[in-house]
Amino acid sequence: MNLSPRLRTIADLVPTNSIVADIGTDHGYIPVYLIKKGIAKKVIACDINEGPLENARTTIRDNNLQNIIETRLGSGLKPIKPDEVNTVIIAGMGGLLIADILMTSIEVVDTVKNFILQPMTAQEELRKWLEEHNFKITNEKLAKEGDKIYEIIVAVKGKMVVKDTIYYELGYNLIKNKDPYLIEYINLKIEKYSQILNEVLKLDSTKANQKKLECIEKINKLKKVKKCL
Repeated sequence: MNLSPRLRTIADLVPTNSIVADIGTDHGYIPVYLIKKGIAKKVIACDINEGPLENARTTIRDNNLQNIIETRLGSGLKPIKPDEVNTVIIAGMGGLLIADILMTSIEVVDTVKNFILQPMTAQEELRKWLEEHNFKITNEKLAKEGDKIYEIIVAVKGKMVVKDTIYYELGYNLIKNKDPYLIEYINLKIEKYSQILNEVLKLDSTKANQKKLECIEKINKLKKVKKCL
């Protein structure tokens, strides 16, 4: 099965011989790929909506993998029991929703070894949440589809200390490993904050002035990282 660059990057970060829960599985492409490539021993594909889950069932049946990939309907990690899986994938959701899913199923989270998270928004907030709740980010990758670049975060339970706020914005591992898409991603972020800065410069309020200072600081830090690459 051919996956999109985003899904392929997520799937290839799954450790070999894992038992996986794919949360928000949608069409079930990642579960099928993981089994067919011999990466996972078993996958539980979960979705909050019946429609996407039925799409996943179709994909699974088409690949004759009904005995290895199980589908479950439910919100977040609620369909998963403690000690049932060792790897969890949560992809294609906002960072705040991912944090909420982890927070509301601590009894399951505490029995999981690997977390592969792909936030569509609020990546900075998710990294802060992971640090505050005793998660350690062990790897990060960027995936590009069209003009969009996605962040994928690999985390385990453990202590992490973020030494500079720029590592919330740009994961430390992305910088350390000089991810192939990092410079392009930095340019997109500089452009975004420059646009916000141009807008707040038109305003005169305490909140606008604070936002202006935040944007300037982030732009300067992003340029500094780019210069060092």
